[in-house]
Amino acid sequence: MSDAYKKAGVDINAGYEVLKAVKKMSGNAQLGAFGGLFPLSADQTAHEPVLVAGTDGVGTKLLVAIEAHQHATIGIDLVAMCVNDILAQGAKPQFFLDYLGLGHTDTDKVKAIVGGVIEGCRQAGTTLIGGETAEMPDMYGHDHYDLAGFAVGVADRADLLQADNMQAGDILIGLPSNGLHSNGFSLVRDILFKQHQFKLDHVFAELGHDLQTELLRPTKIYVDSVMPLLQAKTVASIAHITGGGLIENVARALPANLSAEFKLGSWPVPPIMSLLAELGDLTSDDVRSTFNLGLGMVLMVHPDQLATVAQLLTAHEQAFYQVGTVNAGSDPVVFAEANHD
Repeated sequence: MSDAYKKAGVDINAGYEVLKAVKKMSGNAQLGAFGGLFPLSADQTAHEPVLVAGTDGVGTKLLVAIEAHQHATIGIDLVAMCVNDILAQGAKPQFFLDYLGLGHTDTDKVKAIVGGVIEGCRQAGTTLIGGETAEMPDMYGHDHYDLAGFAVGVADRADLLQADNMQAGDILIGLPSNGLHSNGFSLVRDILFKQHQFKLDHVFAELGHDLQTELLRPTKIYVDSVMPLLQAKTVASIAHITGGGLIENVARALPANLSAEFKLGSWPVPPIMSLLAELGDLTSDDVRSTFNLGLGMVLMVHPDQLATVAQLLTAHEQAFYQVGTVNAGSDPVVFAEANHD
């Protein structure tokens, strides 16, 4: 192979070794072709099939993984950010591709990263059909990398979730998050590591474990628990709570004439979020517009479907909370204290 290219900082042989390892890990011998292949099967339930595509990254949570030298779960975050968005449209994720740009090809590190992607695809019931690993020493620092993903799902056009499906009186069902997921990490890092000088091995009594463990919790993938609801047509709309927190993301799932009213205290807020609010002197609006507050997804459900939704979620061992209602109003998202009668 080219000695000149290697002297310039790009080791092609290392890339070939990574590809061999990924093929073996994924069980997909087609990886490495010029394009990823995915067979289309006739779906008799989809009268007018629509492809739903989503792309996303992991953001500056990557910097925590790099600092901690822990790369095994960051790929799960990547898959989750993409497939949960597709799920919120009412579509079933089908296949996934990833992009990894890095300053130096460390084979063990790349295997750990892509291993997380493969695990995320397994959890989402999707197939990793391709991707790209690009070594660019002048673009990234020696130990740094960036990660992005692309997912495609399918739905019948008639079953796509639309804000117009909703009506006043609908129930808000919250599915718990696995901590911070992959959002707000620029603020998280600013509070913990810049405003204060905590280390990743610092243990807060409120958490019961070190910051590294807390911050690198992988984003929860909701495909197994939400797809049965979509197949049963029991959900009017879904908000995937990502960047922008509860306020922005729930508003995206609402029509202009309706308002989502959350009952504070009706679901548990993870300690890390209260801790960040205290350490960063954050306002309630800061927290609600940045973090998920313990809810990774919010489902909007007609009252006559509530019992079925509860039954299906319980059958799939998915915890859930009844966190509010949909009302007529011009403010998209409001928060009220829960009644404790």
